[in-house]
Amino acid sequence: MRKHYKKLGITITPILLIAAFYFVFSGSYFTPKSLINIAKHEKHRGVCWVGSSREVAESEIKALVKKNINWISQTPFGWQSGYDNPEIGGNHSRGEQNGWWGERDEGLKMTTQYAKENGIKTILKPHIWLRDQEGKWRGEIKMKTEEDWLKWFSAYEGFILHYAQVAEDAQMEMLCIGTELHQTCIDREDDWRKLIAKIRTIYSGPLTYAANFSDEYQDVKFWDALDYIGVQGYFPLTDKENPTVEDLRKGWAKPLKDLEEFSIQYNKPILFTEVGYKSTKDAGIDPWEWPQRINAEEREKIFSEETQANAYQALFDEVMDKPWFAGVHIWKWYPNYTNSRNSSEFNIDFTPQQKQAEQVIIDSFSKFK
Repeated sequence: MRKHYKKLGITITPILLIAAFYFVFSGSYFTPKSLINIAKHEKHRGVCWVGSSREVAESEIKALVKKNINWISQTPFGWQSGYDNPEIGGNHSRGEQNGWWGERDEGLKMTTQYAKENGIKTILKPHIWLRDQEGKWRGEIKMKTEEDWLKWFSAYEGFILHYAQVAEDAQMEMLCIGTELHQTCIDREDDWRKLIAKIRTIYSGPLTYAANFSDEYQDVKFWDALDYIGVQGYFPLTDKENPTVEDLRKGWAKPLKDLEEFSIQYNKPILFTEVGYKSTKDAGIDPWEWPQRINAEEREKIFSEETQANAYQALFDEVMDKPWFAGVHIWKWYPNYTNSRNSSEFNIDFTPQQKQAEQVIIDSFSKFK
């Protein structure tokens, strides 16, 4: 009997060693692979469309097609005064809407119609604009009492369900249910889940949420109730000014590893609901920072089309073709840009329009048609 077991052990041991060798060196044991494989032509080649103060001509949408753009996001705003104020105002609560045409229901629907007629899809991506005297931003919105939390979610429900109906009426192809509301997601997961269920009774298309790149997307727990993991992709990529493309490509190593693991965890594709870079020498250091309001002489000193273009090239080189990655929406794109105040000399704004980065985007998007 002992001889039998000894012989059996001699037979099995090499098999186990071979199996162990395979798992260790193939990486399949320690590094699970995503089952998601989004075809290149299905990826979002998108831009964040800035709502215009005046009615937009269809020709301005047609111009996007020539630049290989296949998605736009549109952003109507709700207004909140104070991070702990439960009231939310905006066009959604008005009988007669005012403000810029491109942010009113009329403009959102007309822009969507023009987009559809030209083969471009639309995400409706409402934002809360926080005006806070203490300098807090919308990621810090937090009520002080249970009563105020209930009021805030009631107000937000009115806001987002209004736009869910707008998206459904206009047959928009995706709805983003919120943007960078980090603390509310941490404190009130159940409220968000109830709200998502209500949204789905109105809007029949796919849903996402736009989470900040820094901690928030990992903290959100209701991704299983959505269709896409939305990330505001302003990851820092370097610690130096005027970086090369190679410098910036290296900066994607850690974020991509984390994003892939997160995609696998939820078995959901990841979509950059926003990504963008200023036209400044330090654009890769803190991409999320808004450009300063400075005069032309000061802007000239920090202006760099090349750094912005390099950052986009690194983005497309490293991120776009990942099978679990659904695409990008570039912040931001102005209609009628040539006549805009934003086209001034040494424009350090995020827009890539009429800069070196624009051609990088056009060429890169062409590879995913």
